[in-house]
Amino acid sequence: MTKSVGVMKIEEIIHNETPRLLVLFDRGQEDIVRVVAEVLGQRHVIVETLEGAAGQPDNAVLGLDNSLISQPQDIPTKSRTVITAHCIDAQDYRDENLTAFCDYEYLYTQKQFVRRDVARFMSFVLGQIKPHDDLRKKARTTLLSTTFPDIRAALPNLDILSVGADSVELRVDLLQEPTADSAVISVPSIMYVGEQVMLLRQRTELPIIFTTRCTKENGRFPMDDPMLFYTYLRKALQWGCEYIDVELWLPEGIRQKLASEKGSSRIISAWHDFSGRFKWSSAEAQQLFRDGAVYGDIVKMIALVNTTEENYELEYFRSIIQTTYAHPPLSGLNMGPVGRLSRTLNKVFTPITHPLLPMIAAPGQLSAAEINSTLHSMGQMPKLDMYAIGNVRHNGQAMFFEKCLNELSLPHQFLSIEQTSPSSIERFISRPNFGGAHINPPLAASAPYLPRLSNAATAIGQVDTVAAHTTPSGKLLIGDNATWKGIRATLTREFVPSAYAGQAALVLASHEAQAAAAIFALGSLGIGPIYTIGFKPKDSMGANIHQFRGVEDMKKVQEPLVIVSALPAEKSFVVSPLLKHYSHSANKPQSQRPGKVFVDLSNGVRGKGDSVATAASLGWTAYGIADVNAWTTVETLRLLVGQNVPFDFVRLAAGRSLYS
Repeated sequence: MTKSVGVMKIEEIIHNETPRLLVLFDRGQEDIVRVVAEVLGQRHVIVETLEGAAGQPDNAVLGLDNSLISQPQDIPTKSRTVITAHCIDAQDYRDENLTAFCDYEYLYTQKQFVRRDVARFMSFVLGQIKPHDDLRKKARTTLLSTTFPDIRAALPNLDILSVGADSVELRVDLLQEPTADSAVISVPSIMYVGEQVMLLRQRTELPIIFTTRCTKENGRFPMDDPMLFYTYLRKALQWGCEYIDVELWLPEGIRQKLASEKGSSRIISAWHDFSGRFKWSSAEAQQLFRDGAVYGDIVKMIALVNTTEENYELEYFRSIIQTTYAHPPLSGLNMGPVGRLSRTLNKVFTPITHPLLPMIAAPGQLSAAEINSTLHSMGQMPKLDMYAIGNVRHNGQAMFFEKCLNELSLPHQFLSIEQTSPSSIERFISRPNFGGAHINPPLAASAPYLPRLSNAATAIGQVDTVAAHTTPSGKLLIGDNATWKGIRATLTREFVPSAYAGQAALVLASHEAQAAAAIFALGSLGIGPIYTIGFKPKDSMGANIHQFRGVEDMKKVQEPLVIVSALPAEKSFVVSPLLKHYSHSANKPQSQRPGKVFVDLSNGVRGKGDSVATAASLGWTAYGIADVNAWTTVETLRLLVGQNVPFDFVRLAAGRSLYS
């Protein structure tokens, strides 16, 4: 029996270097500086000139009215990441002459301000979240190709459209900007496209792929002006798009410049052939891949084909590329009805459509459900039995998991089993058709029938998910813990990871097992010290964890940024006094007031004893069990079936079942 060591992998420790920011704001919109500072866990200082930024502390977000800048060319000399922010539903002060000298441009709205969007934008551009690294670990990835002339039409259904998608592609060339005379212009304006990116990012947590397709490659951007492509793709980098689609025909100077300016974004090097004469077996095919690999983090090659045999030629080409080149990954597809097989076999950013989209983005495109059905019919995705074991039937979680399987057209059967004894669990796990299990309450990580554990499960001491992986040597079962990922995702929903580094946290629980996942999540964010109430932490949990033994201890220690309560609902009445005690910082000036976070892991008490409502009324950013359970469900499904179900869909579709 092989057990993993109980330490956290280095890749699970989030980069938490203190950011140094200068935020340029529109006249009368200085409040955005405060919000950015709160999201970063820093204080903020408003300066009157660019020169005034010199000498300010590194751990303060600086704000400057952009109308006070007379020499924009001096902006890059300030040794800070410079973000120009514009509120587009107030008076629009966007100035490309100024923005050109900034690192990033953040667009937002007052009427529907989304603080989590600020956190996501800042986390990404500062390199604290790395979606590309996460997606590279997946066996299959997909992108949803949106084909709306105005992304607003997609927003009401975006949650359901995104089920099964790992990213969403904004086809900029298909956008149609409204004009006074109703004429359709081939290239929408930069300002219009920026607003479309903003609206999309406010409504999805998926990475955005920014695509400007040319007329020769089934798009609308003219090919006689390569600098037009550069202008829009450069703006996409400033807007914090996770990926930009860069066509291989563009001059090398442009592709090289974009690669040097990409920051945290990644480049998809794209090549398309609509002639029907391209051959995957030709020497040209490998040369095209090598050319794309020069500046591409992913190489996408797509050809229109006429025969089924050309799908097999593509698969042979794919195998050569995979064995010859370690990087970058190849996304290779054939277009047309006979090319659908290649869309099923491709494993890197397969474009998918959805019945609710107005049209498909390319000939032969399939939905995520159609790809899964085809894989099953080909024998590539056998039907497996998946289990919800334990306290899962009465709260509807098992029913929701089954709903997700149906939405994705996965062939698996989902069974609910009341947990009776460890031996019964062992019996299910050992069955040949076992495909995975969600277990609530979790198993002890010491269970002898779990052959391998993730580092997280070992450190936490609990297994809430058993994932079944197919390997060349047979089925591999891994006991894992999704709860800590759900807690961490909740904590970073409105704060960047570095906001927590070195900060104190307070965890309440009746015993250590209730708090183990929370403590692991806090540790992954670099939080410390961690204080506990209600239980004595084990030595194995770390040296920087201390138990409060009385009121005097509370007075002596650092004020916590985070309070996590894992107490059962009937004991949650003890939380409110603590929240009030640690809310005295509300009397500090707003520029010096840190944001505070409260997470309630109990079922909660609605009404007078509702600790989440109490925390919110005291100015804390407060989350209840429904938020944590929704993120945990997202992570559980990723572990069990390897496919993505967005958080917003989980919250919407699962309903009250997430409260238990």
